[in-house]
Amino acid sequence: MNPRLQKLEPYPFERMNVLKQGIRGNPAYEHVALSIGEPKHQPPQFVVDLLSDQDTLLNDLSTYPATRGTPELREAIANWLKRRFAVTIDPATSVLPVAGTREALFSFGQAVLQGKSNSLAILPNPFYQIYEGAIHLGGATPYFVNSEPGSGYLPDYRSIDDGVWKDCELLYLCSPGNPTGRTLPPDDLLWLIEQAHAHDFVIAADECYSEIYFDLEAPPSGLLEVAASAGYENFDRCVIFHSLSKRSNLPGLRSGFVAGDPAILEPYFQYRTYEGCALPVHVQTASAAAWSDETHVEANRLRYADKFDRITGILGPVFDLVDPQGGFYHWINVGTDDQTFTRDLFVEQNITVLPGSYLSREAHGVNPGTGHVRVAWVAELDECVDAASRLADWVSNRSVS
Repeated sequence: MNPRLQKLEPYPFERMNVLKQGIRGNPAYEHVALSIGEPKHQPPQFVVDLLSDQDTLLNDLSTYPATRGTPELREAIANWLKRRFAVTIDPATSVLPVAGTREALFSFGQAVLQGKSNSLAILPNPFYQIYEGAIHLGGATPYFVNSEPGSGYLPDYRSIDDGVWKDCELLYLCSPGNPTGRTLPPDDLLWLIEQAHAHDFVIAADECYSEIYFDLEAPPSGLLEVAASAGYENFDRCVIFHSLSKRSNLPGLRSGFVAGDPAILEPYFQYRTYEGCALPVHVQTASAAAWSDETHVEANRLRYADKFDRITGILGPVFDLVDPQGGFYHWINVGTDDQTFTRDLFVEQNITVLPGSYLSREAHGVNPGTGHVRVAWVAELDECVDAASRLADWVSNRSVS
């Protein structure tokens, strides 16, 4: 077996299974799962109708899908990028459909990294575990940039010294962040683009939460948007990753895209032809329709805004909350051991959250996830409000006792 596989850490939900082994949630309450970022809002009906159309299925299921995707899908994506980020992109050379951001973020790292002995790849800490796995299997060493309360839970990329930048081949960023919900401002994105040009590395920007935000007048900035504004019309060294999972409540569709620098996407396309990850044609047809419609996205965004408004009112008096700018997570400092907190909450309230230490690594003398939990408010409103109320009462009673 590839010896690099031994560097892979157990996935957070595998660790959760171990934590919950031999215990059960309080049967007096309905279980509420707030640990997995799996949207539970209803998917758009027009996508369901397309996926169940018999004529479409009969035609598409008898056709091998193209790795590069249908022209209709790539054009729909390019048009969406134009509407959302005001960038003009060539759908023939700068867009590739992918089977969700998870698949693409993982394979992209292995396609980019060269496996040199001194190769580094930079990633935020805490982070989405896929980044680390791709880095290890690509033969590089992860360099973690901590996101801590003192920096507003934003990774402090400017603290990295030139020696690290010199050996960097790839930088993963996530904005809005998972799990912190913080968005990188345009100035920081531009500064990172300038570092990529100065030190010759690639930026992989995970933007899959970009369409869930709460300030309707200030949607999160995108990497390609900033690159284009700075005059990088070919988006040199910049690649973005988007998905329909969060935007359109379609996690089971496994559909997203990669877009950006065509000089990077062409060899990555070649890699993908061998990987065998082309989207089925009927999935591409439904995806093109989803990227072409904003009505369901706007309604979904308002549902999350209402949900967070209600939840913040309940949890605000109990926790020192840092409300997310985007996404659907609360990253909560619980002021105690996060694994014990998670275990006790499950046993006593039948609510599952995720220990923050499972999403981070010790770096620079600290594990920035320790003492935190990630709460994914993905369930329906009533269920989330009930869970928030139970959580607040439980924490208040623990504090008194």
